[in-house]
Amino acid sequence: MKINSFQTFFLVGCSRSGTTFLQSLLAAHPQITSFKESQFYHFMVPVKYERKRFALNLASRKLKPHIQKYFEQDLKRPELLKYFPSLPLMRWQSDAFIKTMRSLTQEEGNHVFLEKTPDHIYYISYIVKLVPNAKFIHIVRSGAEVIASLYEATHQYPEPWAGARSLDVCIENWLKAIKITQDYMNEPNHIVVGYQNLVNNPESTLEKLCEFMELNFDIQMLNNYTKVSEKLTLEQAGRTVNNEIKNTGLKKFYKIFDETQQQYVLSQIKNVNLELINQI
Repeated sequence: MKINSFQTFFLVGCSRSGTTFLQSLLAAHPQITSFKESQFYHFMVPVKYERKRFALNLASRKLKPHIQKYFEQDLKRPELLKYFPSLPLMRWQSDAFIKTMRSLTQEEGNHVFLEKTPDHIYYISYIVKLVPNAKFIHIVRSGAEVIASLYEATHQYPEPWAGARSLDVCIENWLKAIKITQDYMNEPNHIVVGYQNLVNNPESTLEKLCEFMELNFDIQMLNNYTKVSEKLTLEQAGRTVNNEIKNTGLKKFYKIFDETQQQYVLSQIKNVNLELINQI
């Protein structure tokens, strides 16, 4: 890696695909800085009823209160809010966010910032325009596993998930995320991690990922990830990291859904073959 060359990586994928697990592994690297998910671009891009703001490239009205809460409660660095301009131009807000994250990264003596927000996968088209040289780490996981986990989490913890999601919405979330990953998987600034590969062969998978990130593999990634995860996870949303790297398979799928639901899910995802996605 070039000395003093700041790099920004976005870790994305359908929620419940293992993004928090992978973030914890990467954040345990001594040269990588990462924080709780910011959801910055999710809140920045105007929603459907904000058509005028969208036409004028203005950030959503939801962004300002969100970043205020993020910097005050999650980062405990409210003094950094002064660097965000009062004018809500999306480019200016994005620049302020990245510059602030760069400053926090450099405070730790690092030059690699990892931003993990699963839903940022739906905003890649905006991020690539607003963040020059941004790189993306996608993670993909079995649709049956993800859909079951997403359905369970949003029903157990509806408030942080903005409400319980129906089975159809969970299926749609996974299908859409996979389609986006397929669209970008051959782009030079994108890499795809297979959750199964990560669990079965964590060291070799992380070595390949470190090569993409222009870093040397560090065994601390495997030794310290559970400790690092404590400052990154959102327990109130059901986002936790196990102490042991293991494959739980389809246990949750068969536990959460009855036979009719199982058959319905499988019928909706049968045309997606993850083996056709280039994965490390």
